[in-house]
Amino acid sequence: MVWTVTAILLAILSSPSPAARPQDRGGSAAAVRDSFLKIIERSRVPLDAAVRQRADADAVVEEISFAAEAGSRVPALLFKRRGAAARQPVVIVLHGTGGSKEGMVPRLRALASRGFVAVAIDGRYHGERAGTDAAGMPPYQAGILRAYRSGAEHPFLYDTVWDVMRLVDYLETRADVDRRRIGLTGISKGGMETYLTAAVDPRIAAAVPMIGVQSFRWALDHGAWDSRAWTLREAVVAAAAGSNESVDAGFMRRFYDRITPGLRAEFDGPAMLPLIAPRPLLVINGDSDPRTPLAGVRACVAAAAEAYQAQNAAERLVLHVQPDTGHQVTAEAEQLALQWFERWLKPGS
Repeated sequence: MVWTVTAILLAILSSPSPAARPQDRGGSAAAVRDSFLKIIERSRVPLDAAVRQRADADAVVEEISFAAEAGSRVPALLFKRRGAAARQPVVIVLHGTGGSKEGMVPRLRALASRGFVAVAIDGRYHGERAGTDAAGMPPYQAGILRAYRSGAEHPFLYDTVWDVMRLVDYLETRADVDRRRIGLTGISKGGMETYLTAAVDPRIAAAVPMIGVQSFRWALDHGAWDSRAWTLREAVVAAAAGSNESVDAGFMRRFYDRITPGLRAEFDGPAMLPLIAPRPLLVINGDSDPRTPLAGVRACVAAAAEAYQAQNAAERLVLHVQPDTGHQVTAEAEQLALQWFERWLKPGS
């Protein structure tokens, strides 16, 4: 089911509890962006990019790395069509929890075959950046637990937003990239990182967050927090045990406040999605996804719909609800995402 802005706004009017407007949840768009960027900001060291071409029969494939901050390099894969024009639109693809840039290769190939430069990175503590942990906990979970205890980093979502912004810095240096036409998409964890990045970086020209948009506040307030929280199970359980607490909604509020300050408040979905307006935004979600409950998704999109309507950009916001679908992306939705980028990023759009 596809929801346009008109349908979304009609749903707001018929709802007894309409979604909070952006101005009710943290002030102006500029203020929210500035507050978020202050949290994730790192010293902008030189990119020091390294590029190596990989043999491939069907596309030009490059293995890339660049500096995100001092002591942290980001590995990336880039695909593009052979013999392509000098400057092409770009789509960045972000993986989910436990994934890697290699897992995105089928999507990169599909995008490259349609004339995009397609790029994927390894998120923090994933893929080539996983490393090891002496306690035997998966590296991503161990990183989140360290962040909970120290407050020194934000590996859950926020640090990857910074990495994507640094990737855009790098892409802007390339002669084959049209810097005005950079799209961003991601799945689950990558979907959350997609809408957060698009909200704070206006260089993202179009976005397709898949099974990632959500209101953390709504889930915590309505007893729907556990499915998302258990994707971080090892870190959550160890953090609660360290303070002799049980894992409940109250603990998860404190946990999120520690590892991702503001995620359930001023940087929650209903506050961040409106910041993407008027740029094209396609939100994809399953109708029975426990990790991104549809009621919370609709609260986010309803808040965004007001911003798009106010900026006369109603046709640039669409919610696609996958019928009879949980936490996955259907083949139909994959095609809609490709069509969205072709519509909004190709010359003449």
